[in-house]
Amino acid sequence: MKLIFLDVDGTLTEPGMNVPPQSALRAIRAAQQAGNRVFLCSGRNYAMLSSLLAYGFDGYIASAGGYVVCNGKILYDCPMTDEQRDAAVRLMRDNGVLVTIESKYSSHCDDGLDRLLFKVSGGNSELLRWRRALEENLNIRPMAEYGGEPAYKLIFHCERVEQLAPVRAALDGEFRFVVQDGFGLGCVNGELINRAFDKGRGVRLVAAELGVPLADTVGFGDSLNDLELIETAGVGVCMANGSEALKQHSDMICPAVGEDGLAAAFQQLALY
Repeated sequence: MKLIFLDVDGTLTEPGMNVPPQSALRAIRAAQQAGNRVFLCSGRNYAMLSSLLAYGFDGYIASAGGYVVCNGKILYDCPMTDEQRDAAVRLMRDNGVLVTIESKYSSHCDDGLDRLLFKVSGGNSELLRWRRALEENLNIRPMAEYGGEPAYKLIFHCERVEQLAPVRAALDGEFRFVVQDGFGLGCVNGELINRAFDKGRGVRLVAAELGVPLADTVGFGDSLNDLELIETAGVGVCMANGSEALKQHSDMICPAVGEDGLAAAFQQLALY
């Protein structure tokens, strides 16, 4: 039996989307029918993953490893403390960094992201329409609606990476700053993730729960928040549309998500 772990955005689906290609779904079902188990392994919180769970996955690693479920059993649950969340949000805002707070059931974004994207993109209205569609697709709500629910992860957006320097200086001992390649947004974009967990540790928890050696695990990802997943899994696979830095750590590169990449990799790895 193999354990297969799939990142979502840029791996299982196009970024921000909730419907995988039919070729990927057929490959996943075939792999399960062959006796393997397939898990989501995403930076998304539970709320953002919920529509994908209808496709019959065997469990999930959510919030970049902060919330792990296998066969309906919670293996790990580690939100930030209120003090950690409040300190991080305050430091970011004091340095002009916009924040999205991700709790288990909701995500809430600071006002001003449209203005930031308009500025850094030179007024690209298509980019703004895409961003609003993504926000709607993932049900990201205004910060004014945030009710103080425990946060698992923070997303940050800012114009210059220098704005993060004082935030890093204060928080780097407790949190990792995962700066993404930009996703075409034209600004600095990334995640603040608790050092208490990562996707790789989530893989270890699931493997231990099921009594499967790490050598029999396969991880698929596309961005630097998948690094620990790729390094932990017995076989680490990066999508062709993925980060060039992540490819350097991967055992294999498969076609892009929009080119039936998962189906091709499942077949090449004899997962069904």
